[in-house]
Amino acid sequence: MFRISTNLPNDNMQYHTRRREHMMNQVQNQMASQSRIQNLRDAPLAAAHSTRYQSYLARLNRFSENIRYAQDNYRVAEGYMKQGVDMLQRIREIAIQGATGTFTRDDMRHMANEVDELLREFVEIANGRNADGTMLFSGKKSKTLPFRVIEGNVEGAPGAVITSVDYVGDIGERRTEIAENSYIELNFPGNQVFWAENQQLFSTVDSDGYTVPQDGIMYIDGVAIEVTAGDNVHTVVSKINDSGAAVRARLDPVQNSLVLETTSPHQIWAQDGEGSSVLQDLGIVVNADVAPPGNIAPTATVFGGSLFDSIIALRDSLYAGDSFDVGGGAVQGIDSALDNLLSNLGRLGAKDSRLEHAYLRTEFEIPQIGKLNSNETDIDMAEAITNLRMLEYTHRAALATAARVIQPTLLDFLR
Repeated sequence: MFRISTNLPNDNMQYHTRRREHMMNQVQNQMASQSRIQNLRDAPLAAAHSTRYQSYLARLNRFSENIRYAQDNYRVAEGYMKQGVDMLQRIREIAIQGATGTFTRDDMRHMANEVDELLREFVEIANGRNADGTMLFSGKKSKTLPFRVIEGNVEGAPGAVITSVDYVGDIGERRTEIAENSYIELNFPGNQVFWAENQQLFSTVDSDGYTVPQDGIMYIDGVAIEVTAGDNVHTVVSKINDSGAAVRARLDPVQNSLVLETTSPHQIWAQDGEGSSVLQDLGIVVNADVAPPGNIAPTATVFGGSLFDSIIALRDSLYAGDSFDVGGGAVQGIDSALDNLLSNLGRLGAKDSRLEHAYLRTEFEIPQIGKLNSNETDIDMAEAITNLRMLEYTHRAALATAARVIQPTLLDFLR
């Protein structure tokens, strides 16, 4: 037998009324947010899946933004490099004219003046920057002008002219993520883009009998190469050649000294790392405290210059009126610089094509992942409206029934 107190019907009515009000409020919130998950306890498994989908969607959106930023960088860099190609072709035309030997000394001087003006404009191109102010061709030194100009007097020139253009950036590459663990460069180091010839670095130190004194690391073009105590010079040469750096090492057959030569036009970037003095011992660089490219040993000999070196050589030959030099080494240097610039322009175009495909793939994937997330979280609006109407109907019926069953008495007013 159950004992029913006077307050029990009232308490039960209040409990079920509040419970239905809570359910109606929950359905209304789901309809307002269009999501069936208001709390993790509503659907734990669906909430876990949704969290993963939303995290991946956030990464995809970031990848899409990174791709667009990289493409903007490439568009600006492409414009600068195309201007450089046009200017080099004009410089080559002048060189061919000057090599014919049919022009007077004054005519060649005028040609030299035009080449000098184009050289100055080329420096502006090489020091080009993106819309946000970052340098395009200075490596990771994005706030530093990549090329430094030194002026002086040249015989035949009307005044001070550019006598040297030095690269003061680095070979670091700023990269951005365009897919999961997939990165692409945002820039090209200037000592690769604006270089003319394969660089050769000849040491004058006899390496016969040399052995590495202790374990350490040396760097060639940014590639770490481990050396071990007791390695001889032949082992060092083999490790450089097997490192993957775009540099080949060999021994000079006459002086038995180390020779480094690039496999593509760019500036050699050599440096001893922690615990290593191999490159210094072999006469390639000075001590490790000096950063490349200013660390080349004074006793070493360097061949193969930059695009600017070729233009300066051509201009000086025109000022001197030497058509033989103009038609020889000067034209050859300009041709090499033009080939390298076109090669880098093609490489940039290939990377831009990759970015376009990555962008299309990302933009296709975003709505697909969004659809999967919607399947986990979105509410069926028709079902929600039906449930809300049923709750409202039962709520009104319960209130009407309670009003008839629980009649107030005189005792209710005397409490």
